[in-house]
Amino acid sequence: MNKYFTVNIGKYALESNFSVYYPASLNYPKDNAVMFIVESFMKYAGALLKCRNCLVFWPQQVQVSDEIAKRHVIYKCEDPRREYARFFRDNGITHHPENIVYECVDGAFISKKASIGKNVQIFPGAYIGEALIGNNVYIGSGVRLIGKVCIGNNVIIRENTVIGADGLTTQRDETGKAMMIPQFGGTIIEDDVQIGALSVIARGAIDNTIIHRGAKIDNCCFISHNSEIGEDTYIVGETIMFGSTSTGAQSYISGNVTVRDGVHIGAYAKVGMGAVVTKDVEEGCTVKGNPAR
Repeated sequence: MNKYFTVNIGKYALESNFSVYYPASLNYPKDNAVMFIVESFMKYAGALLKCRNCLVFWPQQVQVSDEIAKRHVIYKCEDPRREYARFFRDNGITHHPENIVYECVDGAFISKKASIGKNVQIFPGAYIGEALIGNNVYIGSGVRLIGKVCIGNNVIIRENTVIGADGLTTQRDETGKAMMIPQFGGTIIEDDVQIGALSVIARGAIDNTIIHRGAKIDNCCFISHNSEIGEDTYIVGETIMFGSTSTGAQSYISGNVTVRDGVHIGAYAKVGMGAVVTKDVEEGCTVKGNPAR
């Protein structure tokens, strides 16, 4: 596994002497990582028993079990997400996509590290970074594939769409100054997906943003970091899915919808045109309006 940074833990716990090398989430914990957990997610804290030697920013008011405390450095604080953001700022850590060595093929700029399958059409003006692309894929003019992007088979990506851009992940310090949280995840587009023109799909902040098999995303949509779009879901034009949103299979999100960060739309659910979705939608339900009901 590639090391993204090396930070000795001694500055956070004088009695400890190990380093952390990458971020991790409770979904996919790993050794020697930096993590944070908020009080509302304490039911998932058991994931920390699957790894060791992590720096974990932890809510000040929440007790830590002996088992977790023995395995990790627990840094108690008022706002764990803010301290997580400060970790990157204070240690000078960024993670911008690297400049690549590319070749120009029929007017498209393609990284020499890209892996491209059979019967792939790439139109002039496209930019293909370090991507893994399956068979029978259409990539329109002006498409940008940035960073770690995995494209399945029989995928259509229309003109001027950007996949793998950084989402805006920020936190304010005590003075109100913005602190950026670097993005380390990738983007996975499974088989039979179609993505319209002028859409943006952001890479994950820690884990991957995933568009599952058969999903159809219209023109001018924004799918933010860590989102997971279910199989055969339809997302109609000018919809915004903020960070860590998700849908079940075969959900339908009509045009100009806004979905708040962290909200899940259940399988087979329908969201009416122009709705603002601020809380989870149960499987099979239909909601509309602002806020959506």
